[in-house]
Amino acid sequence: MNRLEGKVAIITGAASGIGKATAQLFAREGARVVLGDLAGDDLQQVISQINADGFSAIGQTTDTSKQLSVDELVALAMDNYRQVDVLFNNAGIVGAVEDVADSSDEGWLRVHAVNVLGPVHGVKAVAPIMRKNQYGSIINTASVAGVRAGAGPNAYSASKAAVINFTQTAACDLGVSNVRVNAICPGLIETGMTKPAFDYAKEAGKEEKLGSRCELRRYGKPIEIANTVLFLASDDASYITGQAICVDGGNTASLNLPGMKY
Repeated sequence: MNRLEGKVAIITGAASGIGKATAQLFAREGARVVLGDLAGDDLQQVISQINADGFSAIGQTTDTSKQLSVDELVALAMDNYRQVDVLFNNAGIVGAVEDVADSSDEGWLRVHAVNVLGPVHGVKAVAPIMRKNQYGSIINTASVAGVRAGAGPNAYSASKAAVINFTQTAACDLGVSNVRVNAICPGLIETGMTKPAFDYAKEAGKEEKLGSRCELRRYGKPIEIANTVLFLASDDASYITGQAICVDGGNTASLNLPGMKY
């Protein structure tokens, strides 16, 4: 407990799923959390619940595809808490599930504006603060879809591969200032983003197949990702930077054929 005692953490995409689970966990671990999401009403519910539980949370509606919106979220943290120690760039979208030949420039640009420029905007906003303090941990949400094909649609997968590479280059830029930058690569997790896939499986009577293509033979829960984010945010990970950590039940350890190593 209290692994983030005295820390201030900004979390985007905090209204549901992995972001919500991480916000609640960070608060329990002693952090003052500053939350952003486009879903303003849902976000306020998360903030209210954290505060009702006796912890500290503030936040506002945030569009991470816009630098100004992210800057305003960081300003909220500084105005209220005077510091930023952790940034979790978690907001993201899937975009259209379509063949590459049928895709549109507009669709690709929207996915990359949120999934790639979102983390870029976050890093740009907090870097001066963390450099001045000579301390910070930044975690970006990538995906197993950014590691190998078959885990997501084209634009989404390309955007998550970009997040992994950006994580590495940003880690190189900021390491001299004792600012760590890492990424998590979730596998199939039950969240609002993956709800269509879960709903389809249930309607088709294929619920038992969900997560069956990984070594643990199951899908994951948001708290299982949040626990990894907590580790990377904490001083327990003080010598880890520039890494993309897969939290996927072993999905990327095989050729999507559990147990088939040869």
